[in-house]
Amino acid sequence: IANHRGLIDSAAVGIVEKIISAMFIVPSSMLATVSALSSQNLGAGKPERAAQTLKYAAMIATGYGIAVVLVIELVAEPLLGCFTTDAAVVLMGCQYIRGYIVDTIFAGYFAACGKSYIGFLHNIIAIVLVRVPGSYLASRLFAGTLLPMGLAAPAGSLLSVMICVAAYRWMKRRGTLYTAA
Repeated sequence: IANHRGLIDSAAVGIVEKIISAMFIVPSSMLATVSALSSQNLGAGKPERAAQTLKYAAMIATGYGIAVVLVIELVAEPLLGCFTTDAAVVLMGCQYIRGYIVDTIFAGYFAACGKSYIGFLHNIIAIVLVRVPGSYLASRLFAGTLLPMGLAAPAGSLLSVMICVAAYRWMKRRGTLYTAA
């Protein structure tokens, strides 16, 4: 989608994607940690500890996400300036990253409890219903800025979080959260 917007937008999105990949190392690591620790606790017959693991990991990952958003909002220009001297690329990259970086708040929480199909489903739903169409529509409706296009990713993650919270509550209420799928 960004490549169809031209060289400057494409370059800006490419640089931001590399920065975002680095920023997502912590949420990705947290996701793997939650999965491993929750699985160990479930295997040991301690579902309450698995729930605590999820709770604390979500708090840590959310705190990290908020901190990253605040830092990026303050240092977007110099950060992008490390990768290019083109002022137009820096400007467009700043617009894109200021929308996209919000996604670090929502990144990864639901890989525990042996219910991997939920992770697959919420990701597919978010990609098909929000991320791709949101990016496409934003690129068409807001040709002069990348900010709305950058917001498509956190909008998709917000939908994922809502699906995960609903699934968690539903399975917990039914008593199936810590049982075989």
